[in-house]
Amino acid sequence: MSELLFTAPRAPTLPIADDSRHFPVHRIYCVGRNYAEHVREMGGTPERQRPVFFAKPADAVVGDGAVIPYPLATSDLHHEVELVIALGDGGAQLSAAQARQCIAGYAVGVDLTRRDLQHQAKDAGQPWDTAKGFDRSAPIGALRLASQWTPQAQRIALSVNDKLCQEGTLDLMILDVAQILVELSELFELQPGDLIFTGTPHGVGPLQPGDQVSAQIDGLPPLRFAIAA
Repeated sequence: MSELLFTAPRAPTLPIADDSRHFPVHRIYCVGRNYAEHVREMGGTPERQRPVFFAKPADAVVGDGAVIPYPLATSDLHHEVELVIALGDGGAQLSAAQARQCIAGYAVGVDLTRRDLQHQAKDAGQPWDTAKGFDRSAPIGALRLASQWTPQAQRIALSVNDKLCQEGTLDLMILDVAQILVELSELFELQPGDLIFTGTPHGVGPLQPGDQVSAQIDGLPPLRFAIAA
C-alpha cells in the first residue's frame, strides 16, 4: 500500500492594523444575549443571569473584503455585528484584572447566523451548533492592538447595501469585556489566540445573495464583505 500523505491545513490568522504581524487564531467563543434590546427583539427578557456561550470553529474566520457563498441548509441568514476580543494570554478562573491583562486587541466582527436552524434548535431544546458554527460564519476585520484602543461608549453599526440596520454603543453591553472573560474562564481555560464575540445590538436581520455588508466600531478598522450573488 502506498504511503498516505496529509497536508496540514493552514492555520487561520487575522491581520493587525499598522503592523506587519498576523494574529494566529486558536478558538472562537461567542456570548449571546448581551444587549438588552437585542434580547427583547428575540423574544426574551434582559434580566441579569449567567451568560449564554457558544462556539465557532477557528477556520470559520474570513477577512475584510471577502465574498461569502450563501450558506447551505438555510433560507434565513442573519447578520449580527459585534465587538471581538483577541487574547494574547489566557488562564482559568480569571479575576477581572487578570482578564484585562490577557487582551491583545479588538476587532469588528459579524456573527452570521442561520436563524431558521437556530429557531428549530431552540424549539427542540437542542444546541445551536448548526445555526452558528458553519463555514465562513465569522467575518472579522483587522485587529487594533489593545495598547491603541479601549472599549468605552463607541458607536457600533452595520449597514446592508448602504442602509443602516444595526446601531448602538458598546456601553450598552450587559456584561462588559472583563466580565465576559471572567465568566468564560470559569468554563474553559482560555488560551493565546482565542477570539471572543461579545454580543450584538438590536436590529439583526436577513441577508440575501448579492448583499454588500459594512460593519464598523468607532476607532477600529472597518469590516466589509459581500454575500455572493
